[in-house]
Amino acid sequence: MERIRTGILGATGTVGQRLIALLEHHPQFAVTAVAASDRSEGKRYAEACSWRLPGEMPAAVRTVVVQAPRPPLDCDIVLSSLPSDIAGPIELDFARAGYPVISNSAAHRMEETVPLLLPEVNPDHLALLESDGGKREQGFIVTNPNCSTIMIALALAPLAARFGIEAVVVSTMQALSGAGYPGVASLDITDNVLPFIANEEEKIARETRKILGRWNGSRIDPAPFPVSAQCHRVNVMDGHLAAVRVKLGSSAELTELEDAFTSFRGLPQQLGLPSAPEHPIVVRAEPDRPQPRLDRDAGGGMSVTVGRIARDEVLGHRFVALSHNTIRGAAGAAILNAELLAARGYICAGR
Repeated sequence: MERIRTGILGATGTVGQRLIALLEHHPQFAVTAVAASDRSEGKRYAEACSWRLPGEMPAAVRTVVVQAPRPPLDCDIVLSSLPSDIAGPIELDFARAGYPVISNSAAHRMEETVPLLLPEVNPDHLALLESDGGKREQGFIVTNPNCSTIMIALALAPLAARFGIEAVVVSTMQALSGAGYPGVASLDITDNVLPFIANEEEKIARETRKILGRWNGSRIDPAPFPVSAQCHRVNVMDGHLAAVRVKLGSSAELTELEDAFTSFRGLPQQLGLPSAPEHPIVVRAEPDRPQPRLDRDAGGGMSVTVGRIARDEVLGHRFVALSHNTIRGAAGAAILNAELLAARGYICAGR
């Protein structure tokens, strides 16, 4: 199979590095172009990037010259991990130049014509790409959700499908890597918890409702239930955790919730996509799980781990969810989106 040539925008950053690492041996995609800021432009990737992941920088990208994040690039598709404050116009430029753009940025997530894609949950939202008639031959933008939204929406999806949802309240404890590098100052986070992450609570509320919304034939109708979130930064390297309380639309026993989680599968599992975990949701029965250090790498970092399933005196049910924020919550999510787009014929080699 001819591999799809892939360009990485924001290639020297935390998520950009994770994208490159995950694509090193990918059967379908090969990194052929890297782009970053002006200070990196013109340098070889090994010179421009201070590698922050375990293990060595993949040999195939070491000598690739870093380019400016603007078209043209030597690639068939673009995976963007640019900061949201600059991503918007740059991603639009690539889409207008004919590139499929799979974005990890927040810049276009809530636009009505842009799919906010979580492949196990809302693959039907790709119909937005055909709303102007037929599969697009020109470029387009598909986004993956916020790193916390992904685990929350994925955990809620089987409950919404089986029981319906009337309200959700969630408190997150989010890892340091979610802030990028160099991230949070050590004197702020050591012996401390930061009870504020800018725009995070609003993103979780808006994005969850869009992901779990319904395609009505012309647009996405957001899910009708309210979502209330409080977000905290904690002194953990990787792995976001969420304490979720949910009011279901119908009565359910705890065993029924557990079965809804463990039996949940989506289109990526049916298609056998390379990055799709066998079990999108892993349930732990131990009273002290999930924990970031023990559970963030479940399913190669692509599974959400759920535990502490219990009755709740206020909303009815509660549970704790955890996922790897830079894999399932960012780079791995973008790659899985690209795999689904390829399987559905929206992207191919030789653009």
